[in-house]
Amino acid sequence: MADVDLTVLDRGRVRADTNFVVDGSAVATASNPEPEHDYAEFAVWNLVIETPEATVLWDTGSHPEAGDGYWPEPLYDAFAHVDAADHPLPDDLDAAGYDLADVDAVVTSHLHLDHAGGLEHFAGTDVPIYVHAEELPYAYFSAKTTEGSIAYLASDFDHDLNWRVVYGERATPFEGVELLHLPGHTPGLLGALIRRGDDRPVLVVGDEAYVAANYEEGRPMATSLLWNNAAWRETLARAREIERRTDAYVVLGHDPERFEEMRSVL
Repeated sequence: MADVDLTVLDRGRVRADTNFVVDGSAVATASNPEPEHDYAEFAVWNLVIETPEATVLWDTGSHPEAGDGYWPEPLYDAFAHVDAADHPLPDDLDAAGYDLADVDAVVTSHLHLDHAGGLEHFAGTDVPIYVHAEELPYAYFSAKTTEGSIAYLASDFDHDLNWRVVYGERATPFEGVELLHLPGHTPGLLGALIRRGDDRPVLVVGDEAYVAANYEEGRPMATSLLWNNAAWRETLARAREIERRTDAYVVLGHDPERFEEMRSVL
């Protein structure tokens, strides 16, 4: 069994209406026409995965100028990464004892702007950037046309990058790290089952489930956060089955409580 170590990087906080994250969390009714909305804070994180073969960075977070016009104003108004400027990728790596030069490979779970904003640091290098075959074309389609999703910015990923395309439902590019195709939130969302020797396995479901209510209660995100609702439900069932079969610790996409827990567990 591979000796794999995980380090969590704190990449700041996004503030948004919980209605985006848990569909129907505040709904107007005849008896309550003006429900109270929960404007909440959600965690942004990355992982450094130390394997026997390579030091792997999971996602690259938001661009530090997200709040200074880099993100489209309507999108930032809905999902405000309020401290992005305090979390440049090189600084957060340094705080964890790493340098950009230490990164041997990057896995992009997907190419939304809060996950791909640091890819520019690997432009023009030979560092492999892993992305699923269903994600890259959809990201370009979305960023370059008026169709698709507004959560993709070409300026995040339209660089001279050493793309390594992942096909199918599973791939194991590194010992102990099995990449999993988890479509639903986006067409090419990647998760991972990470086996850590004698330690408990870790199942990264990421943005398949923003918060515990999505994963544990099966409450979906709002339609604006789902590429395909049916695919999301199928993926959720498969992720839960993997958890049952492996007794893995589950890492969620943006849940602030789970984030604090994972910092001590991983």
